[in-house]
Amino acid sequence: MPLDYPIHEFTLPNGLRVVVSPDTSVPNVTVNLWVNVGSRHESPGRTGFAHLFEHLMFQGSRNIASGEHFTRLMAEGGRLNATTWFDRTNYFETVPKGAYELALWMEADRHGFLLDAVNQENLDNQRDVVKEEKRQRYDNVPYGKALIETYAAVFPEGHPYHHPTIGSMEDLDAASVEDVHEFFRRYYGPNNTVLTLVGDLTAEEGFAAAERYFGHLPASAEAPRANLPQLEPLTAPVRVDRPGPVPNDRLHIAFRLPVDNTEEFFAAALAIDALGGLSTSRLVQRLVRREQVANAVQAHAMGFVDGVSLGFFVIDVAEGQDADAIEAAVVEELERFAKEGPTAVEAESAMAQSERSWLSALSGHEERADLISQHALLHGDAGFINTFLDRIALVTPEQVRAAAQKWLAPPSRAVVRHLVAAQEEAA
Repeated sequence: MPLDYPIHEFTLPNGLRVVVSPDTSVPNVTVNLWVNVGSRHESPGRTGFAHLFEHLMFQGSRNIASGEHFTRLMAEGGRLNATTWFDRTNYFETVPKGAYELALWMEADRHGFLLDAVNQENLDNQRDVVKEEKRQRYDNVPYGKALIETYAAVFPEGHPYHHPTIGSMEDLDAASVEDVHEFFRRYYGPNNTVLTLVGDLTAEEGFAAAERYFGHLPASAEAPRANLPQLEPLTAPVRVDRPGPVPNDRLHIAFRLPVDNTEEFFAAALAIDALGGLSTSRLVQRLVRREQVANAVQAHAMGFVDGVSLGFFVIDVAEGQDADAIEAAVVEELERFAKEGPTAVEAESAMAQSERSWLSALSGHEERADLISQHALLHGDAGFINTFLDRIALVTPEQVRAAAQKWLAPPSRAVVRHLVAAQEEAA
């Protein structure tokens, strides 16, 4: 039976795209906003701005004091947060139905009038918070920079995905109040935003509330640039070795993939699952279970929109085992998969995993609202949540094999290796 979550769409005169998906199973409403600005929109010397804004948006606005966004909504029984990534920044809260208009008013105030509260003190405060987050999550933990180094190895200098969302310490230090104001004026406007409401309300109630709180805001954001053309696979392997005080050797083996939301991306993602993303996958069976040369294997396909996506395998090398030999074994499996394609069991397992993950994500208001916002903003398709399983079911084993042959070919790999080193060598 096809999925049939209700999707109602309306665009305000100022360009705000509003999506309402009624669900009366619990008396809550999830308010979810996606703004079409992420680290891929940043300029050289101005990295980290999108993520810095995520923090500044909780420091008050014209009618809201610093920190009040959290205290007011949590006092109503709500939970809330925000995240930043390459392609977007999103803000979300789930509140009892009686508080959803409060949430909308507060979101509208900071999306329209944040700059009334962005001064040097707030900028300095949140810049320090972000820098400390960078130290704790990336700089001072084992393998913390592995993904950052993977992006830099897979995507060329100057490409929108080459630098990480967290940005650099130097760029954060250089940010001025005027830089921050200009960034906000350029990207934060209703014409660059999707608002999704999921929960105990009707479409009419949701549209009226969106108009009431956001309708007066001007269409202030600049028109987004066109996405880049598809980036082809690497033409030769790239290798980055990082000796250091890590618990064990770890390999990140990464590839460029087709852009998100395309049949070819779905096929490549299924290939990655069959190779390393399932407990029954080839690399898990060989490296972890049979040969016992790895402690764990993970695999991920990250769908992006600006001309390329990313797929990678993470292999934790068992103590005393050789990282070169394990990489050679991965290359063998990639070549065999590209020649033979998935077995019937592998294809069925990968499909089942995709279905299980998708249905699990849609079961709650919060992830459902997030997926609706994502596909409405980045692909113009708010109803994607109802059609994804039908689309992926059309992908054939031959398409999976062909995608692996083109996008997961060993010469197209970038390898980031974090290798155990003595303390004196790592210093």
